[in-house]
Amino acid sequence: MKILILGAGNLLLSDEGFGVHVIRCLEQNYAFPDSVELFDAGTMGIMSTHKIEESELVYIVDVVVADGEPGAVFRYSKDDFMLNRVPVKLSPHQAGVQEMLLVSEMRGRCPDEIYLLGVIPVSTEPGSALSPLLEQRCREVAGALVTELRCRTGLSLPAR
Repeated sequence: MKILILGAGNLLLSDEGFGVHVIRCLEQNYAFPDSVELFDAGTMGIMSTHKIEESELVYIVDVVVADGEPGAVFRYSKDDFMLNRVPVKLSPHQAGVQEMLLVSEMRGRCPDEIYLLGVIPVSTEPGSALSPLLEQRCREVAGALVTELRCRTGLSLPAR
């Protein structure tokens, strides 16, 4: 099974870069087999469609605007995207995520399993570091992804 973990975000706007920071955390702390691709999509949005279409299981990590406190983590499924139940977009690349799923669906190439792990940011002010709260969430989300992949696929995914 081809698995994609796609981190979206702008590293120049503090917590907005959360998804990219999660990818870096995974790269630094775990070893992944060739069947798992870690992809720093940055702000590519719809330009990442080909990566999703090449995969059978997709996890997208990003920030979201949703009801709740900063640092709250939400999980959305493909159905949530297709039924427009994902919260209001925070940045241009998030709109691109919904668009690329619709494009892939129309082309008959959209994987059945796609999940968005979204976190509410503390700050999106200019800066290259995550807020302390989202730095903690970054490690937690990375660990949760690894645990889920281990359970679902039986992959060992050893820590480095």
